[in-house]
Amino acid sequence: MASFPPVEAVVRAVQLLECLNRHPVSSIAQLHAETNVPKPSLVRLLQTLEGLGYVRRAPKAGGYLLTSKVRMLASGYHSEPRIVEVVAPLLDALTQAIKWPAALAVPDEGAAVIRYSTIPNSPLALLHSSIDMRLGLLTRALGRAYLAFCEDEEREALISLLDVADNPENIAAQNRASLDATLELIRRQGYALRDPKVRPVSNTLALPVFDAHRVVASVGVTWFSSTMSDEEAVKRYLAPLQEVAAAAKAALSEPAGPGQPEGGG
Repeated sequence: MASFPPVEAVVRAVQLLECLNRHPVSSIAQLHAETNVPKPSLVRLLQTLEGLGYVRRAPKAGGYLLTSKVRMLASGYHSEPRIVEVVAPLLDALTQAIKWPAALAVPDEGAAVIRYSTIPNSPLALLHSSIDMRLGLLTRALGRAYLAFCEDEEREALISLLDVADNPENIAAQNRASLDATLELIRRQGYALRDPKVRPVSNTLALPVFDAHRVVASVGVTWFSSTMSDEEAVKRYLAPLQEVAAAAKAALSEPAGPGQPEGGG
């Protein structure tokens, strides 16, 4: 037991970070309900964390979200994120069976970032590596699969962060009716394909990955466009990729064991 009372400001700041980590986007009212911290104090804490670069406002969604800088807080912890631990062997087995490379991506502000790839195990890969590659949310299959199936408030927050200057592919956000129709089609189909105007030499089929509560990542398979049509690729690889997503969900929905990090990474 500590020999002194806890520093209340530190307790509140940590509680706030934990609460922000549980939701893609959090409103002041939601944070107040979960932490019991007075709203004026929450605003001051959020503005402080925003100034330090750990929190970002999502004005169109009316809330706050964590930035990628929070990873620095765990930089001394060297275990792989749980989602990579779970999905990597599933994708390895998939590539061993079908030969084409597969990848796992997670959202990072305005992009889907590849956190695991089977390119080293594939004889049919176009690239030498894709780890940490940032893919557009609106045009790339891995980004579309996540964006279509995430919660409405998270989707609005992610779209509000997109900048055409940062990535010309984000121009699709300027035609919201067309974008919404594309995302609705993806939800009905249950899968996403890359926009055919982007890197037509290949294409990717992608699915969302869920834990017990929400979508946490996306997984996909990439092939050369010259070898088969999109329709043929969906026919061949949708079911195996669905098996990967289902197995990942089952594993991620179980409580983390001792020594395992909570959450999707």
